[in-house]
Amino acid sequence: MSSPSNSVVSDLRKEVTDSRYIWTRGEILKSVVGLAIVAALIALATSLGNDPKFGSPAALSLLIGISLGIIFERGRFCFFCIFRDAIENGVTTGLISIFVALATGATGYSIVFALFLPVPNGEYLPPAAHIGPISWALVAGAAAFGFGMVLSGACIAGHLYRIGQGSLRAIPSLFGVVIGFGLALLGWNDLYLSQIQQAPVVWLPDHLGYNGSLILTLVAIGILVLVTLRFTKKQDRNYATIENPFTISAIGYSLFRKRWSPAITGALVGLIGTFAYLRIEPLGVTRQIGTTTRTLLDSQALLPETLNGLDALAGCVGIISETITNNGWIILGIVVASFAAALAGGRFKIEPLSLKGSASGLLGGVLLGWGAMISLGCTIGVLLSGIQAFSLAGWVFGAVMFAAVMVGIKLKLHKLV
Repeated sequence: MSSPSNSVVSDLRKEVTDSRYIWTRGEILKSVVGLAIVAALIALATSLGNDPKFGSPAALSLLIGISLGIIFERGRFCFFCIFRDAIENGVTTGLISIFVALATGATGYSIVFALFLPVPNGEYLPPAAHIGPISWALVAGAAAFGFGMVLSGACIAGHLYRIGQGSLRAIPSLFGVVIGFGLALLGWNDLYLSQIQQAPVVWLPDHLGYNGSLILTLVAIGILVLVTLRFTKKQDRNYATIENPFTISAIGYSLFRKRWSPAITGALVGLIGTFAYLRIEPLGVTRQIGTTTRTLLDSQALLPETLNGLDALAGCVGIISETITNNGWIILGIVVASFAAALAGGRFKIEPLSLKGSASGLLGGVLLGWGAMISLGCTIGVLLSGIQAFSLAGWVFGAVMFAAVMVGIKLKLHKLV
């Protein structure tokens, strides 16, 4: 009769018969380094919290960025990648993560709103929430953003976490984003006066209350889920079920290598979005980019003395600042934590960069930046945080942007690499 210790050894040997569960010394070292990087980021967040110059907002922002970087990388939470899979290949699994994030965040936002503004009265909007005006500028910005995603290969958040995976194409794309922001800022006053100033701002709770808004939002998301399931053609093998998932090797494989469940990914993004709004500001990844661009242009006296109405609008609006904003710490956390996650899971790989790929990335980035500035945010700020806050502008942005992505993919613009 075998002893308990021999039985354990036998079970462990059975676990590693699947090649997916085999960890070489090099892979173990990479995982240790990845965990060490995350630990260093957490230590930096602790240091920021204890520094009077930065305080808890910067610390919490960095922690939020760390969480998002890991979740985005492990769950492949890139809007363009998800849309492309659905449109081009009929693989719609990733869309579930977006729908779950919206539903989770909308539920969380409704609770937060009810605590601070118990009765929506049509006079006041929740502070800092991404509830923007609906205008032709929003439509143009969403369309430009959609085509920019196709040409560059990702949304802005996607480029940030793909840098951590070794994507060199993300570099010219993000450089293009800065150029696009600058072009939008230079033409802001004319666009604001002609399109945005008198545009309506529609916040659903003003008309339906919190309960009605949440129910309508969840119903709309439910309909999208049913439509998604109806048009599903293929199942994504990256989400295949693991046999004996509670063994040591299988747990390690699930945490570090296997793509995280879209439902879990979406729920985590929604919860973090709610926490971010409650403690810091709504989720977004363009405020620091806008701030850097605006500060640079202002220092060169290239901007008008006044940017009409810009600082009074809700959304990812950049301010003039020489320091890292809270949003900047989020971006830092996303980039570095995604690198740690990719390294630990064996997914870090330098992506070759061609001249054609650089050109399409740069052009796509310009459209991304211009579209994000005109729309007052991107897929994370306007679409995700906006819909979660019951802003009709979020739905408009999402619909137009998705239509532009579909047209761009049908025209095969994403093949220009």
